[in-house]
Amino acid sequence: MPNPAHSEPLFNFISLARRGPGRDHFSRGELAQISRTVRRTPEVMVKVLGRGGQNLKAVLRHLNYLRSREEGDVPIETDEGRHLEGRTAAKELLEDWDLELDDLRPRSDLDSHGGGSKKLVHKLMFSMPAGTPPDKVLGAVRNFAREEFALRHRYAMVLHTDEPHPHVHMVVKAMSEAGERLHIRMKTLKEWRQAFAWHLRSLGVEANATDRSVRGVTEPRKLDGIYRPAHPKPKERPRFSTHIRRREEAVASELRAGGLNVEPSKAKLIATRRRMQQGWRVASEILVSQGQPELAADVRRFISEMPPVATEKEFLAIKILERQREPRSREPPISR
Repeated sequence: MPNPAHSEPLFNFISLARRGPGRDHFSRGELAQISRTVRRTPEVMVKVLGRGGQNLKAVLRHLNYLRSREEGDVPIETDEGRHLEGRTAAKELLEDWDLELDDLRPRSDLDSHGGGSKKLVHKLMFSMPAGTPPDKVLGAVRNFAREEFALRHRYAMVLHTDEPHPHVHMVVKAMSEAGERLHIRMKTLKEWRQAFAWHLRSLGVEANATDRSVRGVTEPRKLDGIYRPAHPKPKERPRFSTHIRRREEAVASELRAGGLNVEPSKAKLIATRRRMQQGWRVASEILVSQGQPELAADVRRFISEMPPVATEKEFLAIKILERQREPRSREPPISR
């Protein structure tokens, strides 16, 4: 029996724009997804954090970081329903998972993939916008993990609520109990986002999972390790992202010289936007013929409200100009 969390369609609006024969109606699930998207239902986020899963010390460091918060220690919830607390929690988890054996496995001749450092664990993060009940986010991740990994890959999770958006960090053992390695690809992430959103909706939380291009989003994403240093928390020692600083300096230099040089990626972004908009227009026509005029009107409004296409350089330029327009604080006059 197929997992219902994976049974909902993932639209291919580029193919829809070519509207072949027989495509004259949407299923109930497709109608629901169209409605969620054009009415801007909150989008789920599922990220794979890149570094820190290749050796025991790095994994132990990551687990201790997840456990220790400014407001106090938070428990690590395991796949067996246990809640590990205290300074020994991370070490206890690693011992239970026998990660020492996996740490040696990539260097043995038995590793069929050959050479290179293999991950001991995958580090995932599941997040929802501010205002989402944290217990619902944790419950949805718990249900997702049970269906995706139970009896195959060991996993543990930690709920963080010290930022406006509730999020759950999950650590998944890369090697399964049967000796099979977990590989995460782009298709995997899309399916996981879809499943996470489904589990949230099952708990009464409005959630959606669509591609950024389908929603008309062109603002570039950066790896967590690039953006996080650029936005430190108030109590943290100021840190700066050298990547963002270099990019901003280059953009500022072009602005001072009289304007931005157009990036080659701009043409591709514009072409993708046009194909997506055409796909949405075809969807609107199908909805009208299917007796869904209100939803068709929502689709047309959604198309008209898509933000302008912009490259990373253009987004940085907008931020620089906005900062320049901000009124500078003036010191009060000195009383005599």
